[in-house]
Amino acid sequence: MKKSKFIVIAAPSGSGKTTIVHKLLNEKKLGLFFSISATSRKPRKNEKDGENYFFISKKEFIRKISNNEFVEWEEVYEGVFYGTLFSELENAKEKNLIFDIDVIGGLNIKRKFKNQSLTIFIKPPSLAELEMRLKNRNSDTDSNIKIRIDKAKDEMLLADKFDYIVENDILEKSYKEVFRIVNNFINE
Repeated sequence: MKKSKFIVIAAPSGSGKTTIVHKLLNEKKLGLFFSISATSRKPRKNEKDGENYFFISKKEFIRKISNNEFVEWEEVYEGVFYGTLFSELENAKEKNLIFDIDVIGGLNIKRKFKNQSLTIFIKPPSLAELEMRLKNRNSDTDSNIKIRIDKAKDEMLLADKFDYIVENDILEKSYKEVFRIVNNFINE
C-alpha cells in the first residue's frame, strides 16, 4: 500500500503561502489534497467552515487538545489556536496532502512524519515588504500587524530547519520553484 506524502508549506503571515498552496492545488498533475486546519479564530470574509478551516470555539479547541485529537497544535497568537486534527490524516488514506500551516506546526509535522514529509519555508523578501503586504490585505488592525511582524522575526529564525527555503519576491518565479520541488518529491 502506497503511503501518503505530506507537503508542508509554512511561512510568516503575509508571505504568500496560501496563494502558493492554492496554485499547487489547482495543478491536476500533482493530485494534492488540502489538509484543513482547525482554528479558534473567527472566519475572515470569504472563508468557509470546513473548506478553509474548521472554525471551532477556543473551549472546543482546548477540549480537543485534552482528548489528544491533534497531530500538532499551537497557540499561534495569544488566545488563538491552530492545529491539524488526526481525522484529517485518517481521511487522506493514500492521498498526498498539502498543509498550509504555521512555522512551528510545519516543523512538528516534519518531526512526526520525517520520511514522508517535505517542508518548504516561504520567506518574504524583507520585513518591510511583509508589513506592506499585511497592510494591503486590509484584514488586520495596526496592533495585529505589529504582533504578526514580531512573530515573523522569530519564525524567520527557524527557516533553516525546513528542507527548502523559497523567497517570495516575485510570485510567479517563487511558485515555479515551489512547483518544481513538490513535483520532484511526489515523483521520487
